[in-house]
Amino acid sequence: MDFQSWITNVEGLAGVYAFDILPDGSFSEIRLMAVNRQNEGILTRNPNAPAFYPGIPYRVYWSDINFEDYVYRCGSTNQPLYSYVNAHGFWLKGFYMPVTEPGTVSAAVNAQPDPTEPRTVYCLYVMTYSTQVDADAMSKRSADVSEAVMNITVRLHESQDFYQAMADALGEIRKVCGSELCSLYTVDQSTQKCEFINEHGLNPNVLNGLCKSMSRTPYETALAWEEDLAKSDSLLLDDLGVVKERDPAWYASLTAYGIRSIVLYAVRFNQKLLGFIWAANFDNSRMLQIKETLELTSFLIAASISNHQLMSRLEERSTTDDLTQVCNRNALNERLERLKAGKDEKPESMGVVFADLNGLKTINDEEGHTAGDRLLRRAAALLKIVFGDYEIYRAGGDEFVILCPFITAERMDKLAVELRILAGNTADVSFALGTVLCTGEYDVNLAMQAADEKMYEDKETYYEQHPEKNRRTHG
Repeated sequence: MDFQSWITNVEGLAGVYAFDILPDGSFSEIRLMAVNRQNEGILTRNPNAPAFYPGIPYRVYWSDINFEDYVYRCGSTNQPLYSYVNAHGFWLKGFYMPVTEPGTVSAAVNAQPDPTEPRTVYCLYVMTYSTQVDADAMSKRSADVSEAVMNITVRLHESQDFYQAMADALGEIRKVCGSELCSLYTVDQSTQKCEFINEHGLNPNVLNGLCKSMSRTPYETALAWEEDLAKSDSLLLDDLGVVKERDPAWYASLTAYGIRSIVLYAVRFNQKLLGFIWAANFDNSRMLQIKETLELTSFLIAASISNHQLMSRLEERSTTDDLTQVCNRNALNERLERLKAGKDEKPESMGVVFADLNGLKTINDEEGHTAGDRLLRRAAALLKIVFGDYEIYRAGGDEFVILCPFITAERMDKLAVELRILAGNTADVSFALGTVLCTGEYDVNLAMQAADEKMYEDKETYYEQHPEKNRRTHG
């Protein structure tokens, strides 16, 4: 069987693959029978890879479940197939063609095989690759796939709310997959924050339960799934054998939840991982339709996620103090405006705390602003420890404001004492505090003024006790 002589001059990356169809209908492992010059060059890039010989097991070079599935389908059905996927960092355009041994006559090919004996079949695979997506290749889809993509696209743009739009789109994807469950697991690599969205919207409880079942953090879960993909774009598994082999912790979690089959499709934007589409107990007769649909819709979903994450970062940046990572003055002003306009519920009680960091100017003047920044960060850390359940704002410079909705007088006094004790146990952090509790008909702005005045009285007491830190009395 001289496949090598006629494959040598095939353009692109070409190889002939073989496997046996066993009497029970199962398949043997895939063997690589011949490669052209370009493909051989790819195989030998790894210095530890074994030398090629006809019949070498395919998996000594690669392990890609989706590619293997296409080879098995092509060879066993005697039908050509086409794929266009993102894998191994490239866009791969693949053509799968059933072939026979060179020199085989048609009569032998058409002869009825002996059902008691293994039957060897062959598949010619020719592939081209690019780092850029080919829009024409993406558009060549069946009517069913085109309709599914259109429905998902409409759902993605019907609502201005990101989570509702994703929930609606996931409902359409679940229909395509014929699955019991369908969800989106988003990943923001810049913050290592993950979110779990299903047809009911954002579900942090499901996220935490899922990750807890694997003894992983949400971000560790995302990294594990990326590794499970083994540089491919997806896993479409009608049994969990591959998961059991690659990720026993995930396998145990899936079986505990009664999951028998799984779709895991990576969502990427400019080759950057943004999340995974996840469908459980799907209709395995729809595998090709599922894969083709997700190949295209993952682009749309990736664009939506990327835009949402960008807007979230911009919004966070506009309301978060970069140095201390508490809310900034802009966020405080917006909160006060919402309370005044009745856009936010007015709590029955509102505690207002002014906390001014003593001695910051001295540190800045004597040790430099880098030392002053460190002091501000430590001060903010203490505020988070004590008032972490409430709204902490850096109003500017060395001044912090804490709004405490629904707090009691006893709790506010207790927390103020805790802050003083905690700061007193440090070598450099000291706060001047002013607290006011509002109940009944109150004006938060007036309460802030009163708390500010109390804070300045406390600060005067501090400087009387520590005149060396009072730069106001020095030239």
